[in-house]
Amino acid sequence: MDGFRIPLGTWAEAVVDVLGDVLGGFFDVVASILKSVYVGLEWALSTPPFWIIILVIAAIAFVVRGWKLAVGTAIGLLVIVGVDQWDNAMDTLALVLVAAVVAIVVAIPIGIWAARSDRVSRIVRPVLDFLQTMPAFVYLIPAIIFFGVGAVPGMIATILFALAPGVRLTELGIRGVDPEIVEAGQAFGATPGRILRQIQLPLALPSIMAGVNQVIMLSLSMVVIAGMVGAGGLGGEIVRAIGRINVGLGFEAGVSVVIIAMILDRITSALGRGDRAKNVKKTKTARDAQDAAGGVSRVR
Repeated sequence: MDGFRIPLGTWAEAVVDVLGDVLGGFFDVVASILKSVYVGLEWALSTPPFWIIILVIAAIAFVVRGWKLAVGTAIGLLVIVGVDQWDNAMDTLALVLVAAVVAIVVAIPIGIWAARSDRVSRIVRPVLDFLQTMPAFVYLIPAIIFFGVGAVPGMIATILFALAPGVRLTELGIRGVDPEIVEAGQAFGATPGRILRQIQLPLALPSIMAGVNQVIMLSLSMVVIAGMVGAGGLGGEIVRAIGRINVGLGFEAGVSVVIIAMILDRITSALGRGDRAKNVKKTKTARDAQDAAGGVSRVR
């Protein structure tokens, strides 16, 4: 059909213009809050001597997994120090943590809501499909329009890109809780809120932690893209290396990203495995209590 064209781009521009006019003040507040938190966390990670931060992160690794992860964490962070990327790595870690925390805070309540309502789930699912399949570079265009250049648009694009697995795995975890255990709670007169807090969320925690792990990993995958809009850190170094065709600088920054990703992945995975072991025991105890209660009622 000659001359026929669906003006999707024009409609998208109109929506962006309306959002900028209507929610401009809100976007300014969001940008101010995100920037303040990011700057504060970056200062907290960069100001102390590097060995203090290494000891703190290694201690966290030791608590959640043991001495092997702690030693590996310390060695990996020392490699980052050795290639002179420590400050950039802490800048990147601050950006990833802020973006991941915001994405998790948004994703988990939406996942809970979707798990408790089939209608909400049907509405949320295509939105998540859109967010997860849209090329990450596309998020940068409205982010730059609304928030300018710097770390904030990088964080906004990262949050949108990393949101989906947190919602999906939270919904999956809650829907996967054994209905018999939920029914047992209802039989004992527990309110829906109490069932959610004391039964569904604890038993769904391994799945939720898997979602947290995926949110963090996807946030790290956005580091280079965030560097293209002035976010700095390791992403900025990689962008600079691309512009200069500097293989050495690109390799050093890339290895530093990999080390941070491995540390965060192992720590969050260990937390999820620990929760899974505890929750298996809780599930068995709950079932034993339910069977005992059924036996008592039959005797009566």
